[in-house]
Amino acid sequence: MEKLDAKDIKAIFGKVQEIMVENEDYLFELDSKMGDGDLGLTMKNGFVKVDEGLRTFEETDIGKIFIKAGIILASAVPSTMGTLMATGLMRSGKEFKGKNHIGLSDLADGFLAFVNGIIDRGKSKPGEKTIIDSILPVADSLKNAVNKKVSLSEAFKIAYSAAKEGLESTKNMTSIHGKAFYHTERSRGTVDPGAAAGVLFIRGFSEYITSK
Repeated sequence: MEKLDAKDIKAIFGKVQEIMVENEDYLFELDSKMGDGDLGLTMKNGFVKVDEGLRTFEETDIGKIFIKAGIILASAVPSTMGTLMATGLMRSGKEFKGKNHIGLSDLADGFLAFVNGIIDRGKSKPGEKTIIDSILPVADSLKNAVNKKVSLSEAFKIAYSAAKEGLESTKNMTSIHGKAFYHTERSRGTVDPGAAAGVLFIRGFSEYITSK
């Protein structure tokens, strides 16, 4: 498999939904240390709604599918993380608009757009202990994979590893955004919940693509 079509993309969002449901408690525990503890519920409810909405969305334009996913997520969970990820999805959708099939190069551009959407909306940057720290390595990894001409499956194996390494790196950072800001020094030594949600999102892509 070197190209994804609309059916694949909808299936990937279905996989992301399964992973978010399975990891609700994991995200809850991480978020409870510094935040409201609602991230697990937010990600579960949000992606359940996305999956439900896309199942009945008769569309082959992949860009429109991503934009639809972003709209659903923003409406279902209008929280900080829900809004950030929704913005990322809609930015990706603009990159994919008009395409019924996307390959590695398209996905690399799409994930970079996803990250830039979050950066713009959240007014944040790498190294500030956010989802950016697990997702930006994915965009960089995919772009590198394009240059090396590796397979789509191998590219996402490497990208998923990059996301996990990015998550681990947040242990050495201090939070400056959200409620975790009030626990700046206490936040050192723990991974960022948002970055963990980013890893789970990438895991959905990786598991689906590498299984084909």
